[in-house]
Amino acid sequence: MAEIHILATFLSILLILSSAPMVESAIGVNWGTISSHRLSPSIVVDLIKENKIHKVKIFDAEPDVLLSLMGSGIEVMVGIPNEMLAVFSSSPVAADLWVRQNVSRYMVKGGVDIRYIAVGNEPFLTSYSGQFQPYVMPALLNLQQSLAKANLAGFVKLVVPCNADAYESTLPSQGAFRPELTQIMTQLVSFLSANGSPFVVNIYPFLSLYGNSDFPQDYAFFEGTTHPVADGQNVYYNAFDGNFDTLVAALNRIGYGQMPIVIGEVGWPTDGALSANLTAARAFNQGLINHILSNKGTPLRPGVPPMDIYLFSLLDEGAKSTLPGNFERHWGIFSFDGQAKYSLNMGNGVLKNAKNVQYLPSRWCIADPTRDLSGVVSHIKLACSVADCTTLVYGGSCNGIGAKGNISYAFNSYYQLQKQDSQSCDFDGLGLVTFLDPSIGDCRFLVGISDTSSSSGPCGGWFAAWVMVLWMFEFLRIMGSL
Repeated sequence: MAEIHILATFLSILLILSSAPMVESAIGVNWGTISSHRLSPSIVVDLIKENKIHKVKIFDAEPDVLLSLMGSGIEVMVGIPNEMLAVFSSSPVAADLWVRQNVSRYMVKGGVDIRYIAVGNEPFLTSYSGQFQPYVMPALLNLQQSLAKANLAGFVKLVVPCNADAYESTLPSQGAFRPELTQIMTQLVSFLSANGSPFVVNIYPFLSLYGNSDFPQDYAFFEGTTHPVADGQNVYYNAFDGNFDTLVAALNRIGYGQMPIVIGEVGWPTDGALSANLTAARAFNQGLINHILSNKGTPLRPGVPPMDIYLFSLLDEGAKSTLPGNFERHWGIFSFDGQAKYSLNMGNGVLKNAKNVQYLPSRWCIADPTRDLSGVVSHIKLACSVADCTTLVYGGSCNGIGAKGNISYAFNSYYQLQKQDSQSCDFDGLGLVTFLDPSIGDCRFLVGISDTSSSSGPCGGWFAAWVMVLWMFEFLRIMGSL
């Protein structure tokens, strides 16, 4: 009888283990489109599929991007810019229209697999001084009703990507949301929990290192550190785990310690700052991927890694604002033309380059070595005010190529941006077109791509049109109530 009891117990344990959900994190990517040299969306989707990346996060509902994702099988998180939150918060009609035009129309057989809608992007960021905060919850409620009307509420989940500055602590176990955010965070997390949505957070150890000269460099990576952080019985050997568990503690403090967490953005730039380079980016991203896929979790969530992580980012975006730093244009694991910057294995083999990229002819614009360049300053200012010259800054990959090299780099960046128009290499006779690649070491003089589509600011012209339409709906609603 004892043997039968032991066997029954063993079988029960096996049954429990087999039915328990296995935590298996997926590695996705952020696909930003603020680029001067923009690959066609179809090539980008092929690049994502070729590298067996199954999840992508986009920052807005650009029609050409969503059309390119149709039938791809890629799970998509669609973003709503912060600037749209005000109108969605006050107009259910505008929310209905947006869901109909940007979600329902694509979620057909063979369409786009939209799983999440990111309502705003880091709307609680300290630097925004609370300007978007009043609109977040009303916008969420209206959009949730719109999804319900479209019979999509059970499948498409609303989330609000938060920056890691939404919470604070000296030690992870003492994590808490900023005092002025406690009330709205409690409301937000309650909403997320009730609707089966995860908490989405962006974590950037690079920014901790970049913004604090006393931050231990090895603590930003995953190879171990000489400066571990002891927190009671828990010891933290990397900044990512410490930051993640600070959020876990903050969630626990408001009664949601088991809330699933998705990392909406995480990565390391390759240029534009001293600590931004190919070696560091590869070490961080590969270390992060290995750490996540090991399923070790963190001290406060052992064996439970984040649900998913979205690397920031897929491609370099040469037209992004450099206000946070010159590195902002160099987060991509691929360069603007879809070429892998370094060897990286995301769990499906080493990165593969984009195919069928159509380049402009192999020619470059450089400073004419026979000319007096003493009056070139105004030309460099003009070129770099339009084109991307962030690799020339201190710490950048082209910073050490000398004065003439810097001038040539600026000239060429402008020339390629102008689609190699012959007049764009004139610079009052100081420029010269060459067919010899002037690249020096790690400093790459780019050649533009011909299959581009224009990008007018963060979301292109379509974004301005959408804002106008939504505000018109709001205006008509107000007028109708008078």
